[in-house]
Amino acid sequence: MRAQDRTTSGDRVSEYRYYEFRAIDRLLSPTDQQELRALSSRADITASSLVNTYNWGDFKGDPDRLMARYFDLFLYLANWGSRRISIRIPKLGLDVPRLKQFIADRDVARIRSEGENVILDVSRDELDTDDEGGEGWLDAIALLRNDLLEGDLRPLYLVWLMSVESEDIADKTVEPLDGLGPLTPQLTAFADFFGIDRDLVEAAAARPALLHPEPSEQEVTATIKALGAKEKDSYLRRLYDGDPLVRADFRRRCRPATSPGKPTQPRRQAGELRRIAADLAEARRKADEERRQAKQRREQQREAKARKVRIDALKRRGESAWTDVEAIVAFRNNNAYDHAAIMLADLRELSLQQGTDDEFHRRLTDLRARHKAKRQLLVRLTANGLN
Repeated sequence: MRAQDRTTSGDRVSEYRYYEFRAIDRLLSPTDQQELRALSSRADITASSLVNTYNWGDFKGDPDRLMARYFDLFLYLANWGSRRISIRIPKLGLDVPRLKQFIADRDVARIRSEGENVILDVSRDELDTDDEGGEGWLDAIALLRNDLLEGDLRPLYLVWLMSVESEDIADKTVEPLDGLGPLTPQLTAFADFFGIDRDLVEAAAARPALLHPEPSEQEVTATIKALGAKEKDSYLRRLYDGDPLVRADFRRRCRPATSPGKPTQPRRQAGELRRIAADLAEARRKADEERRQAKQRREQQREAKARKVRIDALKRRGESAWTDVEAIVAFRNNNAYDHAAIMLADLRELSLQQGTDDEFHRRLTDLRARHKAKRQLLVRLTANGLN
């Protein structure tokens, strides 16, 4: 479900929608901000952003149109499990047909041209998440735009993994890159935002992507020396004007002298990634179970030691322990009943050790009869096997 597809009919106060748009390459003019204000009187609008939260009603603007005209990033989150991210990138040297090869399911993602830009739009619905709000997500994900500008296509690999997870990709389909690793904070945030299976992401990241290596100082110097006077003037003018794309453009210019290298292994198939992810999930389940059992053993050992201390104390107190039980029950509250039940369970264990079990049960039966009106006490006694 896309952000604009949800109608306002039957909205409930418990519903939550979060919209955040961000302008990076060009700040919003006063006229731009005035036009945006006409769409929402409640939005927080600055020269670089529009943020709005709804607990009723919905945003009047069309995110597609706003991305085409004003913004470079868009994030949407709704508490019924809908999430969406849009990234606008100048075409520059982008190979748009290559980008589209990552898109296996148009319901998950689409790539469209808008003038001199390309917009990547990714969405997912009905996610089983505990949404606490949309704040902070775009900050965590925003650097993916820089990655794409510099030719790192791993964000699109994650989009492809979403289709692998939903089994919309055949087992024999070969992965679109040599690997996903190493995971960066922004890639991890993107995967978390869309709830991509953690084991599938780990399986893909087990192999590194063949990225363009950083050019050496000598290669950068050689590129600079090879620039003509007009090209240098153009770069300096763009730098002075605050063009945010200068760095990515020049870094691409330095790359012809380098290459990403050659893969050492054949690329994996979607079915293989699914099997690796299943093995990782099973290994994690076993590790979690082993940790759970070890924790349970430690707790049992601590309880056994604590109970021994309590029983030794009861042995020293003798008959006064039963007097204390009666005094505790007299408080007539649930905490007192819990305490009394524990004491009686310890007294039963002590009676078994001393061979006085018959006497214990006689006194327990008498106690239950005298306090039969205290239902919560009897419930706790029964829960502790004190019948």
